[in-house]
Order: sequence, then C-alpha cells, then structure tokens
Amino acid sequence: MTNYRGKWLQRPEHLLFEVSEGVATITLNRPEKRNALSNALLSELHDGMLEADDRTDVNCILLAGAGKDFCAGYDLVSAYSGPKGEDSARATAPGGPPSYRSAGNSVDDDAWGLERAQKFSTVMFDLHKPVIAKIHGNCLAGGTDLALGCDMVVVAEDAKIGFPATRANGSPPNHMWIYHCGPQWAKRLLMTGDKLSGADAVKIGLAIDAVPADRLDEEVWALARRVAAVDPELLAAHKRIVNLALEHMGLRTIQRLAAENDARAHLCKGPRRSQFKQDMAEHGLKVALANRDAPFGDGMVKVRGR
Repeated sequence: MTNYRGKWLQRPEHLLFEVSEGVATITLNRPEKRNALSNALLSELHDGMLEADDRTDVNCILLAGAGKDFCAGYDLVSAYSGPKGEDSARATAPGGPPSYRSAGNSVDDDAWGLERAQKFSTVMFDLHKPVIAKIHGNCLAGGTDLALGCDMVVVAEDAKIGFPATRANGSPPNHMWIYHCGPQWAKRLLMTGDKLSGADAVKIGLAIDAVPADRLDEEVWALARRVAAVDPELLAAHKRIVNLALEHMGLRTIQRLAAENDARAHLCKGPRRSQFKQDMAEHGLKVALANRDAPFGDGMVKVRGR
C-alpha cells in the first residue's frame, strides 16, 4: 500500500492501495482465500474507501480483486466457527470483538450484527467520489454485495456472478438486486442461487459492460481515467442526485430490512439448511458447498431473447 495519508493505524494486511492519474485502485488481497470477506478485510476496505474519498489527488476509485477471483463471498469458515456455530453476523461483525453481544441467540442479536456489518460493505454508496468495480473470475455472495454497491460495474465476459448461498445459508444482507435487474430477475436469481456469466449480467443490468478477460484491465482503466478527468465537485453532484433518487425509491429502508430479512432466514430449519450446517460441523466447507450445490448442476443461468 502506497501514498496513504494515515487513516489506518497500521498498514493494511489484506488490501493493496495505489494512486495514479487521479485514480485510487483498491485491491482485495486475500488471493489464497479467493478474497473471501473476513472481518479484517471488510474493516480495511471501509477505511481504504474513506481514505480515497478524503484525498485531494483522487477523483475516481477502482475496486478490484487480486488473484483468480474478484471475491468468492463471505468467509463462511469464520462465520460458522463463531459462537454456537451459528452463521450470523452478530458473531463476526466488524467493529467489536467476536464475543460482543454474542451471549444471546435471538433474531435481534442477528439483525444487530448484520446491520453493524452493513456500514463496512456499503460504504461505497456514501462516498462523494465514484467507485468502479472491476469483476473477474468469481463474484459470489458477499462479492456481489460489494460490486452492486459501486457506481459502475465492468465485468470480464467469462466472470461468474451470483449468490449461491441463498440455497441454504440465508438471504443477501445487502439488497441492491431489485435496483439493478428488477423484481423478476431478482427473484429468479435469489430463489435458485444460480449464477450469470459476465456477458449475461450486462443483459439484465447488473453491469454496464462485459469485455474479454484479457482486455478487462485496459477497458476499466480507460473508463476510470475518463471519469477522473472530471472535477471532483461535479462528480459528487452527479453521484448525489442519482443516489438521492435511489433513496427516494426506498434504498435505505430496503438495506435495513435486508439485514432483518437475512436474520429471519437464518431461522430456517429445513433439510437443506440443516444439512449444510451438519456438513460444516462434521466435514468442513468444501464438502458442505459440494452437497449444497450438487442438485443445481453448473448453476448457470442462460439469458435469452436480449
């Protein structure tokens, strides 16, 4: 990480941060874990975004992932190894020790933790400066929470985007799906946990452009430089009016309700969810994911007629 102004108490361990030509590039840097979202990574991402927003030499922010994937989702190993083995964010929410408010096991405890965590994964929306997400490889579950909270999303054609965790683990704790792809596609994707290719994601509004993987860096950098050529005050004005329109469409309220809805979903005691929790406890994440996803084949949606 270079050129930082000191918001971090220490240099980040799970992020790369670089500024060039008016663009701050923030890169999720847990490639060995496919950039799974841990407490530490989310906390550093939050601080890194605020750092970029504060800097006078930054007009635009680019969010990327190191290694083969943008982000494979939330760190389920940490979540399921929390208090009582529950996959609730109350046990893993950034901003406090794992034991904080973890003695209970109520819906309110769960919703509390999820709401606390939201400020770390939705910070992009509240920045004055625009944020572009560069998506390659897998962008799954929590990865979509990050990507869809950005102002623009550009994807590799062969990227995979979706929320497979809705098959057994819960409902997205952040909910931008309805605002990007409408009610039918939001239901289609959440009710199956199926994924889209980057090329198909553009067709339904989850991204603005899909390019061959070997051209992704070039195309996204060109867009970021074009955005960064505009004065930051104007960029902030443009972002503010669009985001205010989204707020008038209920976006803030829906995010609050998404956390509560995910807490409610965690109460499910159906066979698929119960099996996932048992598999995690007895066999680990790899087996749990394999058994969860086996009935869905490759889990890919094919968008036709567009």
